[in-house]
Amino acid sequence: QVQLVESGGGLVQAGGSLRLSCAASGLTFSTYAMAWFRQAPGKEREFVATISRNGALTYYADSMLGRFTISRDNAKNTVYLQMNSLKPEETAVYYCAGRSWYGSRGEYDYWGQGTQVTVSS
Repeated sequence: QVQLVESGGGLVQAGGSLRLSCAASGLTFSTYAMAWFRQAPGKEREFVATISRNGALTYYADSMLGRFTISRDNAKNTVYLQMNSLKPEETAVYYCAGRSWYGSRGEYDYWGQGTQVTVSS
């Protein structure tokens, strides 16, 4: 059974930083591309970033470029999202997701339950 478990969310002031983690189990982690998405209240789910299976390739949504960094540790079966210079409008539930191929579009096979990030003004 595949499980993706996010952690690291919380309350942060505008301009602050958070590092999210997503621990994977039940799959061969190094063979899966991973991604982060977010969903704010009343809004559609939004792509944040993705990383290739070996971590060599990354792709970000334009609004996150330069502020967010996705990384992974295949020895720990974990993907991370470092978020800097956070804005109140980035308050959302952040989800990690996985699939067997890397790309900037398309659906993902597995999803975590999400972790809440709240950015206060």
